Parts: sequence; structure tokens; C-alpha cells
Amino acid sequence: GAAGGGRLVGGGPPRSASAGQATSDPGATPAAPAAIALDKRGGDAWAWEKRLTGVCPGCPPEAPLALRVNGRTTPAERDGDAFAATVRLDPGPNEVVAVATMPDGSEEVSAPVVYEVQLQPRPTARLVARVEGDRIVFDASGSTPSDYDAAPIRSWRVEPRDGNPAALDLAQQAAGVFAAAIPSADGEYYAAVTVEDAAGRFDDAAAYVVVEAGVARAPDPVHERAAWIAPAVVYGVVPRNFDPPGFVGVTARLDDLRDLGISALWFSPITRTPPGLFGYEVIDYFDTNPTYGTKEEFKTLVDAAHARDLRVLMDFVPNHTSVEHPYARDADAFGEASASWDFYDRDAGGTPTHYFDWFHLPNLNFANPEVRRFMMEAMTFWARDLGVDGFRVDAVWGIQQRRPEWLTDFLVEMNRIKPDSLLIAEASARDPFWTEQGFDAAYDWTDQLGQWAWGDALGGIAPIGEAMVAALTDDGRGYHPDAPVMRFLNNNDTGARFVTTYGLDFSKTALAMLLTLPGLPCLYTGDEVGAEFQPYETAGPIDWSDPNDLRPYVKELIALRRATPALHGRRWLPLAVEPAAPCFAYLRSADDPTAAPVVVVLNFSASDLEASVTLPVDSGLARGGTLIDLLTGETVTLPTGDGFSTPLLGWGVRVLAYDLDRA
Repeated sequence: GAAGGGRLVGGGPPRSASAGQATSDPGATPAAPAAIALDKRGGDAWAWEKRLTGVCPGCPPEAPLALRVNGRTTPAERDGDAFAATVRLDPGPNEVVAVATMPDGSEEVSAPVVYEVQLQPRPTARLVARVEGDRIVFDASGSTPSDYDAAPIRSWRVEPRDGNPAALDLAQQAAGVFAAAIPSADGEYYAAVTVEDAAGRFDDAAAYVVVEAGVARAPDPVHERAAWIAPAVVYGVVPRNFDPPGFVGVTARLDDLRDLGISALWFSPITRTPPGLFGYEVIDYFDTNPTYGTKEEFKTLVDAAHARDLRVLMDFVPNHTSVEHPYARDADAFGEASASWDFYDRDAGGTPTHYFDWFHLPNLNFANPEVRRFMMEAMTFWARDLGVDGFRVDAVWGIQQRRPEWLTDFLVEMNRIKPDSLLIAEASARDPFWTEQGFDAAYDWTDQLGQWAWGDALGGIAPIGEAMVAALTDDGRGYHPDAPVMRFLNNNDTGARFVTTYGLDFSKTALAMLLTLPGLPCLYTGDEVGAEFQPYETAGPIDWSDPNDLRPYVKELIALRRATPALHGRRWLPLAVEPAAPCFAYLRSADDPTAAPVVVVLNFSASDLEASVTLPVDSGLARGGTLIDLLTGETVTLPTGDGFSTPLLGWGVRVLAYDLDRA
């Protein structure tokens, strides 16, 4: 069920089971009935058990108090007039009343409230991969029953996933345990399990092994990135800027995006938001923005993307909701009597906290286990039910500050479901926390939230090579050795497009730099056609006409990156180059030491020039011979010394590799 969809029931005076009955002493003044009441009004619940409280002023000390849920009675603990009990809830609506049993046997009954449990009972599939001798083993025997009713698991079905490098002939060894011989072909081998419990409910999970040079190993799925990510290029999709706007327009461009060489689509927020807003102001985490289309249309889009070998990522907002979310509105209207009052992080005065000037975006309270479950269910819903392949997690630094443990749980859960998912933290990759947690990438920011690391470097404050080295190395302090950095020229927060600020020629050279540096490069809606707009201000289709014929150039750069191991490896080394002011040069090396290195030389000026590049002795290139430009096919003679010279046109780019045919 959709978040916020539950009934909010309550109010009215308590009812008495003895109303209208005569007292035992007709001449006595009747005692005022006990006013038993629950503290909360009811609403959505994200737990199978809930601690409920209330008061019963006037209840005799000897009067037992209890809570009835759907007719089941749970004794309450008393502390004077206050009482509390932990009650068991069922899926869907749960009517709750508090009951005081008076000394004469009569009952005082509170006004009912209704808690709508948003959880669906299901088992939890768990699949663990391991290597035993000459066999690969996929073990699902650790799958667990539903935390609602503990219905036992009655079947396990483990099968190879499509797309493995070779056939994986799995045979059952024991209940939930399947094995196959180690295949001879290298690569990642995935299997998926579906478990069913005695109530006929299902859950899925996956796991994988890696075969390298015929040797198999079971990776840590949280901290090891799937192989598809290294050469990947991500594309930010703003559905309202497609033509027509929404899922239909994006679907119509899938062939174009696949032809461009894109690996994964990162959708700006598509969950329901107040009309006219960009999407970070969520009012329903389980439904789509109706201006984009329905969940069914989004699922059709996801399936169509998968058919083209495109992954789908969602921009998701777990840190806060909109003030218009039903939970926030109910808490605002009813204060501490609202069941969602404790869903929000609050200051000492009870006011919801927020960051910056985001008064309209109250922070969720991750100290509340129901909020933690709510957000876990919300995010994994899109992966389990809609087929989403990962997330860009918005304002995740806020959760890091308030409840970092939840992020650990989230990463474990997502990798249980999809160990090849791509999970991007909207936070600076300079903080080792994100790598250590297991995020697959974080942003190319400085230590200041939202500040693009390349901004000053490209502004001409210093020689561009020197400035870019400072930006790419955190001013020489370096990054975590496994830090994956998502690099970009544009995204939702960068305002005017890069081409608007710097011009077309500068943009083409910067695109070449973006797509030849290490990290996870991200293009954004319209980058490949030089579209000029501002994402937060432009609500309709952009100009997709490509007036400057930019797309073929971008396509060539992406193809080169994906086809050249050195360009999607993690190793790079800045090179001394003259003239230094407009030029930037670097050596790129593959993670595989047997693959050929590549030299990239960029001219960030309009002037034609002769670039002189110094190579380190151990570069693998400083040994004479010929370099070939992988973009143009032109050759450069490599002297036997420690460097070489090459002509560069204004705004020119060289991507040079050792020409083995002329060695």
C-alpha cells in the first residue's frame, strides 16, 4: 500500500459498556465514569508490534487495563493513570480500543483508533555464494520465515540468471543448496533464488561468483562493484524534459540512448510530489508522479530499457518528506496525538528539523524503527516490484549525520536483492565513509556540500592542468584507494548548462576530459545535443535538434572509453606538459597491467599549438616507436627520450596509445 494511505481515526468521548445501568446504591451520587483514552489517533504502522500508550483518569487502582486489537486482548502495564502495552498488529487495518474493567465487572472502553499496517508478510530469501573445491555452491538454506507469522519455508528454487558468460548447470545438493562445476570461461556468474513459505508467499534474492583465469571466488557483494560498472556511462534523465514529457517520451528515446553508448539511466525523482515541483518534495514513496505516467508505464519503460541492456536507477529521497506528505500534515494538525509525530526528527521545542533553507522538507526520524522500516520498504519496493537496478540516494549525508547504521543495513539489503546494483551517494567522494560503507560511487564535490570540485579549475584561476590535478587529488591529500567518483559537467544542481557558461568548443574539450578520466562519468539530459536549459526551471521538452552536431562526437568518446581498458581503469598519472597554461595531460592505465596505457592531451584554448609532454620512465611508452591517436588515427613519433611533442589544434584532444603494429 502507498505510504500515507492509512485511515486516521479517533476522537469522540470514550464509550462505556455499563452506560445506562443503575448504580448499586440508588440514593448515592453516581461516580463520574472513567475517561479512558489512547494517546494517539491511529494511522499507518510500519511494524508488526507497536507500543501504545494512554490514560485512564478516574480508573480505580485495582481496575485491570488492557488493549484490544481486532478482538485480541493484551494486558496493559499501569503507572498511575497512565498505561502502556505492546500489541501485535495484522496486515491492513487494525482497530484498537483500550478497556478498563471496573470492580463491578463493567467495562469502560475508549474511542477506537485504527492502525493500517503497510507491511506485507513474506519470507526473506537469502542466497550465499561460496567455492568448495572444484564446485560453485549457491546456498539458500539461510532464508528466513516471515517476521509476521514465522510460516516455514517449504521450497527453494535456485537458477542461473540470464547473461552468464557460460552455462551453469546447477544441481540440488540439499534443501536450498545447489552446486555446479566451476566453468572455464572467466567472468561473473549470477544465480537467483525464489523461496516460498507455507502460506504461499514468495521472495527473491541473488548472489554471484567471479571466475578469473579459471579460479573461482565469492566476492563481498557490498564492497566489490559489479564488473559492468567500470566501463559504464550514466545518463541523468529528467522525464519532463523529454518529448513528449514523461515515461512515454523517455521510452521513445531508449534506442537513441543505447546507440549513444549509455549504460545506465538515472531518473530524477519520479515519485509523487505536489504539482509543478521537480520531485525532491515527496508525498508518496510508493507511486509515480502522475504527470510522468503510471507505475505500469514505468515498469514497461524499465522492461524496455533492460531489453536494450540499459540499467535503470532512481533518484530517491529517504532523508526527508515534503511538508505536504500525509504524515507531515497529520503531525502538524494533531501534534503529539498524531501517529506520525515521531516519524520526524524534532528539536527540543518539538519543531521538525531541516537543512539549509529547506523549511518545506522536514527530516525523517531514523531513530524511530518504524521510519527505518518504512524507508527500507519504500526503496526496495522499486527494486523488487518494478525492476529498478539501483539508486542515487539524495541528501544521504543527512542520514550519515543522524543514523549512519541505517545506511549499512540498506546496502546489505539492496545487495541481498540485487548484488549487481549501482548505488550512488549524493555526498563527497573525498569522505572515505562512503567507500567504507560500500556505496558504488559518490560525488566529485569538495568537502563543502554541493560544491563541484572542478568549478575553480575550469574558471581559469590557475594553469588548467595544475588546477585540475588539485581538484582530482583533493589538493594532494588523495582519496580512499577504492573511492569511486561520479564525475559530471552537468546535473540537476548545476544551474545553467556547461555549454551555456563555457561555450561549445570548451564544452567539447571538457567532455573529452570527462570521458577519459577515471571514475563514473555522468551525462545529463540533453548534454549530447548541447541543450541549454535549467532543470529546476524548465518544465517542458528541451530542444533535442542538436544544432551543432555534437552527438556523433559524444558517441565516439563513449565508445572509445568503453572499448579501451586503460580509460575505464582506476589508475591515472598527471603528466608535465608545455605550454602549461592551456594544456592538461595525463597517463591512463588499466587495472590489468598487461593492457596498453593511454596518454590524453587536452588543449583548453582556441590557439593551435605544439604540446610537449614528459613521460615517466616506467610509463610503458617511453621506449621509442609510434603512438596512434585513437580518435583520429593520426600517428605521433615517440622518441627514445622521456617525452614527445604533438601538434594540437585549438580546443584539440589527443588520446594516444602505443601502436603495436609499428613497434
